[in-house]
This record gives sequence, C-alpha cells and structure tokens, in this order.
Amino acid sequence: MPALDQTPRLPKTFNRLAWSNLAAQSAEQIALAAAPIVAVLLFGVGEGRTGLLQTALTLPFILFAIPAGLLADRMSRRRLMAGSEALRAAALAAILGLIWLDGLTLPLLALLGFVAVCGTVVYSVAAPALVPALVTPGLLPSANARIELARTVAFASGPALGGALVGWTGAAPAFGVAAALSVIAVVTLSGIHEPARAPVPRRHPLQEIREGAAFVLHHPLLRPVFVTQFIFNTASFLLLAVFVPYAVRRLGVSATGVGLTLGMYGVGMVVGALLATRVMRRLSFGTVIGLGPATGFAAACVMALTTVIPSPWLAAFSFFLLGAGPILWVISTTTLRQSVTPPSLLGRVSAINIMSYGARPLGSALGALVGGVFGAESCLYLAAMIFGAQALVILLSPAVSLTRQPDMVGEPAQA
Repeated sequence: MPALDQTPRLPKTFNRLAWSNLAAQSAEQIALAAAPIVAVLLFGVGEGRTGLLQTALTLPFILFAIPAGLLADRMSRRRLMAGSEALRAAALAAILGLIWLDGLTLPLLALLGFVAVCGTVVYSVAAPALVPALVTPGLLPSANARIELARTVAFASGPALGGALVGWTGAAPAFGVAAALSVIAVVTLSGIHEPARAPVPRRHPLQEIREGAAFVLHHPLLRPVFVTQFIFNTASFLLLAVFVPYAVRRLGVSATGVGLTLGMYGVGMVVGALLATRVMRRLSFGTVIGLGPATGFAAACVMALTTVIPSPWLAAFSFFLLGAGPILWVISTTTLRQSVTPPSLLGRVSAINIMSYGARPLGSALGALVGGVFGAESCLYLAAMIFGAQALVILLSPAVSLTRQPDMVGEPAQA
C-alpha cells in the first residue's frame, strides 16, 4: 500500500469526503456511547435491557443495507449520503428535545436511535462505492487509508467524549454535539463533485439483489471475508451488549471511565492506521488480512481474563487490541473488495458487506439472553469462543495467500 505521506496528492473533492466521514463517524460514536450509559444511569436498566437497546441500535444494518445498496447503484451517491445524514441529525435532535422536555423513555430512546442508525447504514453503504469515483486506481489504497484514519479518530474520541459529556453535564449535551456533527457532515458533502455515471437499465429489485449477493457469495476471496466479518460482528456486539453494566458493577468504572475505556478501541484503531503503511509494506497483502481476526481473538481472551483479574486496565487493553488489529483488516479488505468488483456492482457489494453488520443485533440479542440468564461473565467466555471461530475461517481461506493487491477489474463484457 502506498505510504500515508503520499495522501496529500489525493484530490480536494475526496478530502471533503474524508472530513464528512470524520464528522459522521464522530456523531455515530458519541451517540452510540451515550445511549447505553444513559439507559443504565437514567433508567437503571441491567444487562438484559441494555442488550435489547443495543439490538434496536443495530437492527437497521440487516433491514436496510440491501435497499441502500440498490439506491447507491441507481442514484447520486453523494446526495444519498447527504440525505441519510440529515435523517440521523433529525433523530438525534429529537432525542435532545425529549431530554430537555423530560419526556425521554427507554422505548423512545430505542426508537429514535433506530432511526438515527438507519441514516448510518445508508451513509456506510454509499461511501465505499463513491471513493473509486473520486480517485484514480493507483490512489485507491491511500484513499481507503485516509477514510479509515478519519474513522479511527472518531472511534478514539467519540466514546470518550460521549461518556465524559454524560458523566460531567448529563445526557443532553452528548446528543446535541452528535446532532451538530451530523449537520457538519451534510454541509461538507455539498462541496463534493461526483462524476456522472452511465445510466443503468432498471430491472426488478430482486434480480439486482440476487446479482450482488451471488457475486459476493460465489467469489473465492470475498466469500470468506464476508463470513469472517459476520462472525466478528456477532462476537464484538455480544461483548459490547454487556460491557457497560459489567464495567460499572464488576470493574467499578464510572460513566466517564466507561467512555474512556471504550475509547481505547479508537485509540487502537489510530495506532493501527498509522502503522498500516509500514505493516503493509513489509508483509504480504494476505498476511495483513489475517492479522485483524487473529488480533480480535487475542483481545477477547484478554477481556475474558477480567473475570479472574477484575482490572479496568485489562479491559482497556482488550479494546485497544480490538481496534489496532482489525483496522488493518478494514483497510485491506475494503481495497480488495473495490479492486475485484465491477463499478456498477459496488453499491450492492458494499451493501452485502454491510449486511454482515446484521450480525450485530444477533450478538446484542445473545448478550441480552445469555447476560440476563447467566450473567456478563458467561457472555465474555462465549465471545472469546466466537472470536476464535472467525479467526479460523479467514486463516483457512485463500485470501491470506494473496501476495499483493489484486488488479482493478472493469465492467464485464456485454453479451
């Protein structure tokens, strides 16, 4: 992958996308961190109900990723992203208003959080499909690294800021800041010039969905990547579903401490992104793909160790590992997907990738069930086993045998 010091050559219109992505991701992370903390401190809920809240906040990934992919292949991706981010801003502003009016309830928090995440899904589907239209193929790895570096900054600062705002000033400022950042993301997108795409013949939506799904599920490189990502999301959100009450009640962490601990995930991502250039220069492309899942398993084992040694520092180190390794996965697999996918399929293939996030409500629901019945400790042990399974899937796949980034593909020849 080209070194990060080459990224200033990226065009200005792409840099606006990177800044918009930073604002949008920061808004998402602040809101996601604030919601369960507010639920625990304001409504006094435990593991079971926080798991249900996390389920509501992740369900849109499985319900709306495919429709978002169809729209991303049919219309302006920039406009689609701006509209979805505006929807998220409106939902977050509604939460803010209910807090001021003392009318917020757990069901309303879950409902408006669900709406906000719908905007997240559409933005997340369209953004990777837009990147290849803004940069040349040779700059694609650098562009993905820039996007992910912006995202890592959000992951590093968002949870810590969300937890700190709730702990210091209450719930309202956290959601107010998140809503303002979403508005900034919309404004920044307005300055992006998106090249016109050739008109695509309209077919039945189910036919287009089957085409995108078949491409991913029959591709020898993309299929194991999808399966690994699905399992990874199940395990990570199983862990997240129970971590806040577990940290508060078992590890003795305050609201601010919870935000800082979760923020170590973003710190790890920043460190991983900054080291990505050197790592990808010295290791083969396939080896870098395998590093993320292997590091995720190590992180889960460290978190499980906190049941024996109840240390917040171990929990923070676990989240650091969970960010540092998998960011290499995101950069390498995004580049892989963009390289081997025809441009007209990028929206749907991106949507299929986002569908792996549909495992998040599964993981959250597992957390609600297992945590509610057996306690948070059992969830941590189960998460470690699931993380082990995802590492095996990718390490046994042909993706880890790639020596370099595949060449870009074009549109298939018309019959």
